[in-house]
Amino acid sequence: MTAAYHWLFVPLTLGLALVMAVMETIYVIKKDDFWKKTAQYWMKLFAINFAVGIATGIILEFEFGTNWSNYSWFVGDMFGAPLAIEGILAFFMEATFFAVMFFGWDRVSKRFHLVSTWLTGIGATISAFWILVANGWMQNPVGTTFNPETVRSEMASAQAFWEVVSNPVAVSKFFHAITSGWVTGGVFVVGISCWYLLKKRQRKFAWASILIGSIVGIVGSFAVMLSGDASGVHAAEFQPMKLAAAEGLQDGGRRAAFTIVPGIKIPGMLSILATHDIDGFVPGINDILNGYTDNEGNEIPSVAEKMAMGREALVALSIYRSTDDPSEKAEARYALEENVQYMGYGHLEKPEDVIPPVGVVFWAFRFMIGLGMLLLLELLVIGWLAWKDKLAGKRWLMIAAIVCIPLVYICGQAGWIVAEVGRQPWTIQGLLPVNVAISSLSAGAVKTTFFVFLAIFTLFLVIEIRILIGAIKKGPETPNE
Repeated sequence: MTAAYHWLFVPLTLGLALVMAVMETIYVIKKDDFWKKTAQYWMKLFAINFAVGIATGIILEFEFGTNWSNYSWFVGDMFGAPLAIEGILAFFMEATFFAVMFFGWDRVSKRFHLVSTWLTGIGATISAFWILVANGWMQNPVGTTFNPETVRSEMASAQAFWEVVSNPVAVSKFFHAITSGWVTGGVFVVGISCWYLLKKRQRKFAWASILIGSIVGIVGSFAVMLSGDASGVHAAEFQPMKLAAAEGLQDGGRRAAFTIVPGIKIPGMLSILATHDIDGFVPGINDILNGYTDNEGNEIPSVAEKMAMGREALVALSIYRSTDDPSEKAEARYALEENVQYMGYGHLEKPEDVIPPVGVVFWAFRFMIGLGMLLLLELLVIGWLAWKDKLAGKRWLMIAAIVCIPLVYICGQAGWIVAEVGRQPWTIQGLLPVNVAISSLSAGAVKTTFFVFLAIFTLFLVIEIRILIGAIKKGPETPNE
């Protein structure tokens, strides 16, 4: 819940940062005060959203200690590094240059102010990068080794740190999240600008904003497709159950079909998307439960076999930590290292526990793709009509652009549901299931804090929307042309 609320604010921050930086760049090049006023208007909306986003993001980090203490202990050595860098470098960079950007229009030179605006957006992007490095590691835990002395997953060297940073899952998630923010910013700018056109206000401002917003959104949409393709390949390689759930695929095979909606399929398309080979094998839920042979010829054990090896690892760990006999310790260490990659499976009760909520993931995936295509179509049509100066009189299209503002948020939330619900029951893929990662809290305590934060975050959201609406109604300081 807290992550979902936080993601209501982050993509708009990323998208508006690029929009206003482009507008200010045009102002510095053309020396036209119209572009300065235009950039300042979107900067005002950026600042409102930025402030509330910070408030919701801070809560997430406190939850590691309160609700996820076992998880925090297990991953503290790895997880602390990207979060510390994010806090010290990126957040400091954002705060510093945000102050110059927002308050320094008449206090610093044009070029220095422009640099500050770009660096504010770059700082937000760097911040997202380190968060997604941490999240990507949870999806594909590379670069760390399990230390039985501390019962932690640790980075043993600088090389291990760079393995974590260059994790292909983290890289594709980063580009996917950042460019989806560009789409959000583009749709938001176009929708608000169309409202001004409907009200017959600030037409020059609205026309210029639609052009910039649609370009940013269109570029973001195509970049989302490219990074989404990479994410699909990585899911097939590292999280095949997530891909199977997203497709509702019970029994896999070669030339696997992609399901548009139940009953309508494209033959071979899933194999192409997952492996870039129409003859590539895509495992289904039953294949993963029962074991299968992957595309490289590797025999993948069944979940029951992984559970047995995981329990061997847990028993070996217990013996290693309790015995003082050197030979017993060495034997237990060997058994642990042989089975440690399946240690998380030892905590499961039955093989079916590895299946996420298929219906939720399946439909969230289709909402994400369907709304994404609809938003791209909207940006292409409105951007083209604005470029040709033919948007006037297309009232229904302008209303549709306004309706697309909530739709782009639903699209983003659906993407995160696929990413996070799709990897259940794991907090760390294959290593730590949710039932082991949580703190020892009573159900009552969790329910109480859940509804308290739900109320607080909803209040934040209502306040932000009211402030944004007030700023939108007031409008920019450009001439009403």
